[in-house]
Amino acid sequence: MNGLTNRTQWRDGLRGDLILAALLVALDVAARLLPHEPNFTPIAASALFAGTVLRVRGLAFAVPVAAMLVSDAIIGFDSSPMTFVIYGLFTLPALVALLPARIRAPGMFAPAIVAYSLVFFAVSNLAVWAFTALYPHTLAGLAACYALALPFLPQTAIGDLFWAAVLFGGYALVQMAPKFVTARRSL
Repeated sequence: MNGLTNRTQWRDGLRGDLILAALLVALDVAARLLPHEPNFTPIAASALFAGTVLRVRGLAFAVPVAAMLVSDAIIGFDSSPMTFVIYGLFTLPALVALLPARIRAPGMFAPAIVAYSLVFFAVSNLAVWAFTALYPHTLAGLAACYALALPFLPQTAIGDLFWAAVLFGGYALVQMAPKFVTARRSL
């Protein structure tokens, strides 16, 4: 009976993870398709959230990739090497899934997402400089690329923090709801 219970729990956990992953992808796609401020989407935050919460660790990497593929299928794909860079960058927050559980605590989301925003800024703009003809391939061109992109950095960090707070805060509220209902019944 114990083996059957374990398989049932595993199957139920997988089903819950798949549903949550699908909801995160749906949120990400909707946020990309609806009008929004530049760089104010939940994709990085949902990858971090998925890496923190999902038991099936591989799904954390699938969330941002699936969201980008589905939304790009609607918006239109870009054939430049930048596409691969952006997709790869959006999987970085999911790396938290590979960390030990004690480090993967929800309280770590703020420093992790801010660090991610800085890495995204640095790498994506380096890729813009390297893979496009927008800037001369000189140190002055690289400096110009970063200088002109600087106004987008606060928007990225604020957006990532906002969406991480929504996801982790919503999750905390959902986790507290049964305790609140039980406490109200005992009054």
